Amino acid sequence: MTGTVPAPRGAPPGGLLLGRMRGVPVLLAPSWWLGAVLLTVLYAPLVTSLLPGAGPVSALLLAATLAVLLGVSVLIHELAHCAVALWLRVPVLRVRLFLLGGLSELARRPAGPRDEGLIAVAGPLVSVLLAVLSGAGWSMLEPGGALWLLVAEVAVANAAVGLFNLLPGLPLDGGRVLRALIWMVTGRRRVGTAAAVVGSAVVAVGLLVWALSGLATGVPGGWLRLGVCALLAWFVVSGATTEAIAEHSAGWPDGLAPAALVCPVLQLPAESPVSDTLVAAAGRGVVLVRADGVAAGLLDLPAAERLAAVSPRSPAEQAAEPIRPEAVLLASDPGEEVLERVRGSANRQLLVVDADGRPVGVLHRADVERALAAQG
Repeated sequence: MTGTVPAPRGAPPGGLLLGRMRGVPVLLAPSWWLGAVLLTVLYAPLVTSLLPGAGPVSALLLAATLAVLLGVSVLIHELAHCAVALWLRVPVLRVRLFLLGGLSELARRPAGPRDEGLIAVAGPLVSVLLAVLSGAGWSMLEPGGALWLLVAEVAVANAAVGLFNLLPGLPLDGGRVLRALIWMVTGRRRVGTAAAVVGSAVVAVGLLVWALSGLATGVPGGWLRLGVCALLAWFVVSGATTEAIAEHSAGWPDGLAPAALVCPVLQLPAESPVSDTLVAAAGRGVVLVRADGVAAGLLDLPAAERLAAVSPRSPAEQAAEPIRPEAVLLASDPGEEVLERVRGSANRQLLVVDADGRPVGVLHRADVERALAAQG
């Protein structure tokens, strides 16, 4: 499950930092714990029926293990999305696990249907592969023991994650693959999104019907099925709604060249006094460069003014906004691409470079917002 929602500014937000993959923060959201508790409580009775000799404590422990294994399965699934996105040079803001799912938050939309399809299909392929491998190991174990059940849980968890995400509705990977295929055929991403939103409604209704039919026929674990399906149906509907709103949001204003909003840029030493830097800026964007030639960041004007008010001789680097990969634009980027970058970046200003990577200007988020507001 991948997305394009930008992360807030500052330290990695959204939960407990588990680690980083090539600089991308991997987070465990607080809601994941709620999902884990619900799954443990609902799955424990099924463990007792599968292993009659297991006591209440053992059943709870095995059920809790399933919740953890499911979380690990989702994490591997999302890291596959992340790896392919980075390989295709699509910046990833963060990978986040929440409730019973996960999200790889991209800094911008993939450039075309091919990239969208490759990123989307990577997760399910890895999940299905892990399910096959663990299933093969499970078939060689003596049935009836705790290890037998745990390996079966790994196989089932990965199969469920992989196959569920192939369903043709947003924000699931199958919905993204469907959108990519229709986008490729029609040349219009919006048409693909509309089809995948319809698919989401079909998926949500199908999940609820399947769950209710299980309760009506008295299948084992019927309440577990209903609880999980209700959560997944809610996730699909809410995610599809968000995708539809984002797809129909305002585009780049007609007739406006991105260059018209770009202000000139000035390069200054990062150790320059902040008061002198503000004077030298004179309405231009400022790239602060350290002595070793590495850019320290862009001068954050409000932060620099606050710093100059209390300590005018402090190094300007202390008021620098980091230059993140998603906050770098090519001077030749079209308006829609510029808008995607602005929406996908947490920075207040973006650095514009030429084809050789040399800074040629700075684009301020506020200027883009004013242009969109004027468009109505």
